[in-house]
Amino acid sequence: MNGDAHIVTVTGYASGGEGVARLDDGRVAFVRGAARGDICQLKIVNEQKRSCRAELSRIVQPSQHRMEPDCPVYPICGGCDFRHINYTEELWAKKKRVNDALERIGGISARAVEMLSTGQVDGYRNKAVFHIALQNETPVIGFYRHGTHDVCPVSRCLLLRDELNAALHKLWNAPPQKDSSVMLRAGQSVSETSVEVELDGLVFQISAASFFQVNSDAAVLLYSKAREYAALSAKEVLVDLYCGVGSLTMFIGRDAGYALGVESNPSAVDDARGNALRNGLRHIDFICADAADWDISSIRPDCVIVDPPRRGLSAGAVQKILEMSPTRIVYISCDPATLARDIMRLRGYEAQDICAVDMFPRTANVESCALLHRR
Repeated sequence: MNGDAHIVTVTGYASGGEGVARLDDGRVAFVRGAARGDICQLKIVNEQKRSCRAELSRIVQPSQHRMEPDCPVYPICGGCDFRHINYTEELWAKKKRVNDALERIGGISARAVEMLSTGQVDGYRNKAVFHIALQNETPVIGFYRHGTHDVCPVSRCLLLRDELNAALHKLWNAPPQKDSSVMLRAGQSVSETSVEVELDGLVFQISAASFFQVNSDAAVLLYSKAREYAALSAKEVLVDLYCGVGSLTMFIGRDAGYALGVESNPSAVDDARGNALRNGLRHIDFICADAADWDISSIRPDCVIVDPPRRGLSAGAVQKILEMSPTRIVYISCDPATLARDIMRLRGYEAQDICAVDMFPRTANVESCALLHRR
């Protein structure tokens, strides 16, 4: 069959935001820029035995969920995945991704019922990395093209807060004359090394080397749900693994009698200790250690919170949690697949409540928060 002769109906979305359709020969096709309900003609660009990657050659009949992209560099720039569908459809796709992972990977009966969103789809990012590349001796500033490390020229990004777009404008007016990258947070100039962020009455000083949520308003939604799930009393003990600069430890630990954050990045631990003092939270401590390798002999938490990187919990971290044997675990995840896998590995615990949170509108990324109770 000719590579351009496949007429398909798109039925859903893959984890990277690509549309999913099935060819006549049974293979699954992944199509960037396709919308659920599109009837379209495909050009296959990468063949595999059971699947293929394809491009849209022609939209025969557009989906009711499709919209005209509002960004001049979409989908060339790799920053967004969903500017061709309406936001209601995007939220549907994200919640379905979480629930599909729970069912297919974890065999878990619990489902995410809530899909939390601020409703603000643009202007939310408080951090950006601008890439500068010399093209024919002329500096070009922007973000990476989809799937490459080639720089796509961008003069304004819809996802960024106004301060960051202003900084991007200044870079274009006086660009570096060499290949480089510039990382900025809102409220921070190129010459500064830290920035102050406020969340729900708590103030955090964040250094350049430390991680912090890029969507402050959505972070409050996520942290508030985690706080609800943790349901700590003033007599209880909290342990927060992968605690970073301590924002979640403090947001939730202010309800506890004692809280301990564990983080392997020394710079983040320094920030966390300073932030606890800054907010007058003297019942909250931090240690610099790996989540899988620290002495738990002196602490027996009622609740453990984890917010691991995309790869999820290490085997050692799972073992540490099981040794601590908390009554409940609150798991914040940036990858539904590793969340589902890790819930299975936390034997003796059962998922009671799960919600999805849209931290990164117009991208395929989705956060989730799960409450696990000891059986």
